[in-house]
Amino acid sequence: MFCEKGLAWESRQVDLFHHQQYDPAYLELNPKGVVPTLVHDGRPVIESTLICEYLDEMFPEPSLVPKSAYERARMRLWSKAVDEGLHEGVTEISFSAMFRERLKSAPESQRRARFRNVGDPRRRDRFVSTYELGVESPFVLWAIAAYERAFKAMEAALAEGGEWLVGSAFSLADINLTPYLARLEYLTLLDVWIEHRPRVRGWWEHAKSRGAFRAAISDPLTQKDREDMQAFGGKIKNRVRELHAGLPAFTA
Repeated sequence: MFCEKGLAWESRQVDLFHHQQYDPAYLELNPKGVVPTLVHDGRPVIESTLICEYLDEMFPEPSLVPKSAYERARMRLWSKAVDEGLHEGVTEISFSAMFRERLKSAPESQRRARFRNVGDPRRRDRFVSTYELGVESPFVLWAIAAYERAFKAMEAALAEGGEWLVGSAFSLADINLTPYLARLEYLTLLDVWIEHRPRVRGWWEHAKSRGAFRAAISDPLTQKDREDMQAFGGKIKNRVRELHAGLPAFTA
């Protein structure tokens, strides 16, 4: 399958709804029970932002890391935004929109297993709150605020004149953010944040036109995947918009 590095790779699906991330064999690779996991030369590498840096170091051409130390630091700020808010945020938004509805109709034993198997008390609290309260969970509000901060910063960074987030070159800063915008778009929620941010909209059109985006994110989706995300996201869109409108003006 095509990627930005021109490397061949094989994708293996982990069904989160049926708890395959807690299979003992998978936990051997990723003790946190989360996705993704890269297995290279028989060794696992976890955390998406670290996986990206690992691949760039192992296969340095073409480089996806800026040349200057200052720009590398700027690039890693976007990785921190993913690790410190956007990853959890998209999980809570997606759970409140889709997986909550599916879990509500699942057997009680499956619901208990979903919460019992998390293993991380903080993560369990998030899932329980979002399951019980849906989009009214405080964790969803925090997710909406995290995305607002990120999109505000993106618009400012792009105003400096570059086509991409760090200077003129496509980098890991852009790659690390792309999946998180994709999920919001598939849920029909992305415009809540970017409809009045023309630079982010332009950046997004450039990002999703790349061959690697289509190969890794867009093309693997089935028509049913797309229809389900649109339907479930549409149910919470008005409330997400209301919560977003109620954020303090100084959110940053």
